[in-house]
Amino acid sequence: MTDTHASHHHTGARVEDPRLVTGTGKYAADWSLPGQVHAAFVRSDRAHAEIVSVNVDGALKHPGVRRVYTGKDAVEAGYTKYFVVVRYPGRGGQHIIKPPRPVLAAKRVRHVGDALAMVVADSAAAAQDAAELVEVEYRDLPVVVSAEEALASGAPQLHEEAPGNLAFDYDSGDEEAAKAALARAAHVTKLKLEITRVAPNPMELRGCTVRYEPKDDTYHMHVCTQGINNMRMQTAEIIEVPQEKIVVHAQDVGGSFGQRSSAYPEYAMLALASKQLSRPVQWISTRSEGFNSDTHGRANTVTGELALDGDGRFIGLRLDWIANMGGYLSATGSASHTRNPSTCMTGVYRIPALYGRFRMAFTNTVPVAAYRGAGRPDIAYVIERLVSQAAAELKRDPAELRRLNFIPTEAFPYKTPTGSTYEATDLHAVLERALKFADWKGFAARRRKSEKAGKLRGLGIATVIENTGAGLFPKDTIEIETTSAGDIIVYSVAHSQGQGHETTFAMVVAQTLGVPLERVRLREGVKPLIGNHTGGSRSLVGAGSVCKIAAQKLIEQGKSLAAEELEVEPSQVEYSKGTFHARGSKKKIGLIELAKKRQFTVMGEATVGATFPNGCHISEVEIDPATGLTRICSYNAVDDCGNVINHAIVEGQVHGAVTQGAGQIFGEQVVYDRDTGQMLTGSFMDYCMPRAGALVRDIRMQDSPVPSATNVLGAKGVGESGCTASMPSLANAMMDALRPLGVPPLDMPFTPARVWHAIQAAKKA
Repeated sequence: MTDTHASHHHTGARVEDPRLVTGTGKYAADWSLPGQVHAAFVRSDRAHAEIVSVNVDGALKHPGVRRVYTGKDAVEAGYTKYFVVVRYPGRGGQHIIKPPRPVLAAKRVRHVGDALAMVVADSAAAAQDAAELVEVEYRDLPVVVSAEEALASGAPQLHEEAPGNLAFDYDSGDEEAAKAALARAAHVTKLKLEITRVAPNPMELRGCTVRYEPKDDTYHMHVCTQGINNMRMQTAEIIEVPQEKIVVHAQDVGGSFGQRSSAYPEYAMLALASKQLSRPVQWISTRSEGFNSDTHGRANTVTGELALDGDGRFIGLRLDWIANMGGYLSATGSASHTRNPSTCMTGVYRIPALYGRFRMAFTNTVPVAAYRGAGRPDIAYVIERLVSQAAAELKRDPAELRRLNFIPTEAFPYKTPTGSTYEATDLHAVLERALKFADWKGFAARRRKSEKAGKLRGLGIATVIENTGAGLFPKDTIEIETTSAGDIIVYSVAHSQGQGHETTFAMVVAQTLGVPLERVRLREGVKPLIGNHTGGSRSLVGAGSVCKIAAQKLIEQGKSLAAEELEVEPSQVEYSKGTFHARGSKKKIGLIELAKKRQFTVMGEATVGATFPNGCHISEVEIDPATGLTRICSYNAVDDCGNVINHAIVEGQVHGAVTQGAGQIFGEQVVYDRDTGQMLTGSFMDYCMPRAGALVRDIRMQDSPVPSATNVLGAKGVGESGCTASMPSLANAMMDALRPLGVPPLDMPFTPARVWHAIQAAKKA
């Protein structure tokens, strides 16, 4: 919805940037509706307890307070269900266990930050002050924060519906075949790895304003979201109304990373209050509230075993995967850590026997959901750590061991042992390009130079693949309309949270039509079209492809209208470079000129399947053994993300994702106290966010595209590749630097303290 449209063809700049950098964007907190009142939530200060009583008398007397809601109100309204994506069965046909989740905790709280009351007042300050007057009496219960401990016998039980705290037991592959491969292997490499819990922390704080409209019984939600359809579908399920009764409004979204794809419990309470108080109700989170109530990411403990034959060929892989779900199931967390990793369980390698068992555990922590890559970085991390560890144990070059085991180019499309079909790519070409790009052969000399300066240098490689493009809706649709001003307006329900859709989608349409980019404008989330949200690197692949299909339809429809203007048969009209020509005569009319005379609208649609972007990322690190401090010396990424529409946007996506991956490898980690379940990293004073420039100063990139055959753009998606590849690449570089000292395999985060202690322990050993 921008009016800033100077031509950006030559600069690579994004169409949306002038609006965003001049402060004229519109985010969740910028909606101000007539007569709106404000909500604040009372959150549990303990991790596990029965709620004995909630006394709201003091809060109700506070000036400006209109109403205080408790868990009793949530239960009376029937708001106790929560949307969960997983509908497929697990091991032995067992289904996922979905315990009830009142949108305000009613009988029991299950993590610090669990909301148990909501105060609605005339101002945000009054609501916050009154929330502090709500008195809660608890009966404390024992706490468990680790998923492994939660599954052990005698652990505190979180939900009576889930005995042993097991929410879902899922498996994939052939258990007997993997067991046999491990038994006959010449060598087995085994690692137990922790993919730490992280807090996604988008720049924009979570917020929602709900306005109930009595005349047609609809709820208008103004919210930070990754897509209006997902938000509508999930909210409708929680509050049990038909989907068309929910209208989602969103414009700009300040980052998301999977965390904003779900409808949260708070939104249902705002809907209830708006209906009962006949006012719009707004709630905007604080950062510390976000740490304790926005979903977290990753949080997996994985034991992996890789079986190799005498020649170093991979013959089997077995995984025991324990995922921490937190106190409740989120919409996406259980899918992120079952289907997503099993889809790519073979990695880029031919491994004939695969088996993974994935157990989801309830713990007294914040629920875990999708986070950039959603299970794909986790599986890539496990496989790539195993492959580099095997190379070290067998004293083989890690690039050579990978090359030997790659799925050969002629084997594509490749059906994996866990049932995926990888589309065409050339893994060997990607690897060769990356080795040359990173000057793999020159590493020994660089290592000697670092040694002279008293530093430890390490070289890390990761070759990864991931699935993108799957969605919850059957197809993606795009509507294009022309205006009397001669503009071309494109409507989509894929929602940008910083990916630059207003630039790329407009470029696809402008290039297809042969008109200037400034004539095309994208409007997201304003029309209720069928289509998927933005997530899983799928927007350009899905909605972007349909932009091209819709633009081609616009030309076809334009031909019949142009024929009337040119007074010829439609079959006589040809189109090129933005102009309709009458064949065999000099008559012509431009699309823009035609649009000013005749407004017309077309709808394009397509069902776009999964694509499989892949890449090889090679990094180098240098460690100061005196302090344990690490510097990333170089980072080289070669990706096959299919055809690229806008290189600057691809680079931005990769830079951001590599930094997020590096953030997790070197510092980011949510830590809970084992005994109390209190979060010890609840602010940026304690939670180590990667700072601009602190990690990767120069991320170098090259493309090695094999266009996708699944969509008209030939795109494969790139939004998550940087996370998926950087985590194993950087961890492998760290181990390569530390291994010569006799340091055993270490886990993330490689903080200066952890690295220094590992070096000291190796010296004593």
